[in-house]
Amino acid sequence: MTDTAPSEPEVLVARRGRALWLTLNRPAALNALNLAMARTIHRALFDAAGDPDIGRIVIEGAGDRAFCAGGDVALLARRGRQDRELYEGFFHDEYRMNQAIARTAIPYVAILDGVTMGGGVGLSIHGPYRVATERTLFAMPETGIGLIPDVGGTHALSRLPGEIGTWAALTGARLKAADCVYAGIATHFVAVERLPVLRDLLAESPESEAEILETLHQDPGPAPLAVLRDGIDFHFGHDSVEAILASLDSGDDWAQDQAAIIRKMSPTSCKLTLAGLRLAGDASIEDALIAEYRMVCEIRNGHDFFEGVRAQLLDKDRNPLWSPATLAAVSDADVARHLVEPESGDLTFE
Repeated sequence: MTDTAPSEPEVLVARRGRALWLTLNRPAALNALNLAMARTIHRALFDAAGDPDIGRIVIEGAGDRAFCAGGDVALLARRGRQDRELYEGFFHDEYRMNQAIARTAIPYVAILDGVTMGGGVGLSIHGPYRVATERTLFAMPETGIGLIPDVGGTHALSRLPGEIGTWAALTGARLKAADCVYAGIATHFVAVERLPVLRDLLAESPESEAEILETLHQDPGPAPLAVLRDGIDFHFGHDSVEAILASLDSGDDWAQDQAAIIRKMSPTSCKLTLAGLRLAGDASIEDALIAEYRMVCEIRNGHDFFEGVRAQLLDKDRNPLWSPATLAAVSDADVARHLVEPESGDLTFE
């Protein structure tokens, strides 16, 4: 499919049998999520809740490259400093949509065919059925742009086995299908060539989602993550970024490589990310999203988000100059300040 024509909606909302079918329709932008799209999806979920003829919800991305590569952070970085309402409004409405996905009583199936990062994770991981393909590429890369793993990411990542979520959040590690299934990020693996069959069954079959997916599920192959698991759990179980780095520095070559990766990330983002993960471990999705919202609102008052997006996505020099530049310069008080209710008020839900 080519990029969306000007007259085409950015989210296609359709009925296929008893399924409500949502298609993210910005393939040239890797189906990046903007505010209008988040509102459309949220409205579709709200309307579906009152329609007894809808038996399931299916969400996927147009094209063959991405489910959803994330939120439109480039726009937020360009305009968010001057326009607080735009910046906070995006996260406010996106997070309300994430909560609606987590709480819908209608079975929700996300087909993660291609890049699935950031906002795309929030569109999928809170639902009960998450289908990977051989093209799936998952990541939460926010520490590299001065943000945090949000969209309920702290809640979801904190619930992955062992310390996989801590590792993935701090390093922005990219995971393919086998690792996604191993970690529980994906519940099933279906080869691309079987997706037409999956779509037809989800539209027409009276069988349950679990039965349909179990019929088509295949072995994704060995997960490289399984070999790394002991090291991940050993090094990333500490409750400070400094302690994690000290442990990694004393480890093998792989561990030292992870330390080097973390040291390239925003020090503020790393500390906020770890704090958010630990807080979310026994929190509801609502409380985790509220904490994330508080953090992203305060992040707007800092330097790193705008600098990170500039370096990684706008100018693409890949050389962000973080401020503060070191973990030592990010105090506990700095972290605590990011967890205070914003001046404009906390995130609320319907």
